[in-house]
Amino acid sequence: MIRVLEEQQSYELLATTTIGRIGFVHEGRVQIHPVNYAVSGHDLLLRTAPDGLLASLVDEPAEMSFEVDYHDPIGTTGWSVLMHGTLSRASAEEAEGIAARVHPWAGDDRDLPLTFRIDSIAGRSVRRDAFRGKD
Repeated sequence: MIRVLEEQQSYELLATTTIGRIGFVHEGRVQIHPVNYAVSGHDLLLRTAPDGLLASLVDEPAEMSFEVDYHDPIGTTGWSVLMHGTLSRASAEEAEGIAARVHPWAGDDRDLPLTFRIDSIAGRSVRRDAFRGKD
């Protein structure tokens, strides 16, 4: 059974994990990159390498999508939250807080702070009926 989540529920689920996928078009192809993030109000905070692809796309705020999901195969439940918004370089005031809160698994050389400003958010949850074998 699929259920549409209310906006507040979607924001609450974002705070339960720290890994998502950012999607964008680059050179005519869809790119999807896993990233670590932290929630700050209705924004997401990220860090990337100064010489990486994301850094090269944010000289001006760039339209992107961001997706976070979770599934529990034992409990047969899951959820997904999809956001659309703009990714940009963080302001000097935001940079210190981002460095303290976002810890990229891919390495500490990801020291360029970015902010994903959420323009729209939608979430869904799913619960699968328990498997029943033949009697």
